[in-house]
Amino acid sequence: MSTSAVQICNLLYRYAECLDSGQLVEAAELFRHARLKVKSHSDFLDYTALLEIWQQRIKLYPCGTPRTRHVISNPIINIDQPTGTATARSCYTVLQATDTLTLQPIASGRYLDEFERIDGVWRFSFRDYSHLDMIGDLRGHLLG
Repeated sequence: MSTSAVQICNLLYRYAECLDSGQLVEAAELFRHARLKVKSHSDFLDYTALLEIWQQRIKLYPCGTPRTRHVISNPIINIDQPTGTATARSCYTVLQATDTLTLQPIASGRYLDEFERIDGVWRFSFRDYSHLDMIGDLRGHLLG
């Protein structure tokens, strides 16, 4: 795997790690330079609007985490080295276990991402969050 592909995969995995550890600000910060498409909004969002949605909707437990594990899988990455751009399609599965919910998948879908390389560092430039394919029991994960 090329260095660029590893760096892009690490962005995907870092996002999941931040969410699962309750570091919502750090997760949103990964999208500082990105446009974000979500199903519930007709316009693109920026990272501050995404953070606001997460802070309003994601239930954090006394341990400071949402008690989830985001598993990112099957990344298909296409890199255009000369232009410093890339795209990735990947799958995600969100698992959750709480005091009242046994370990189980609660959501599954796909991420469609675009990246740009600035000063040798890859970063998100676009994410499409609108491909939630399967929904399980979200009562322990989302507020309201």
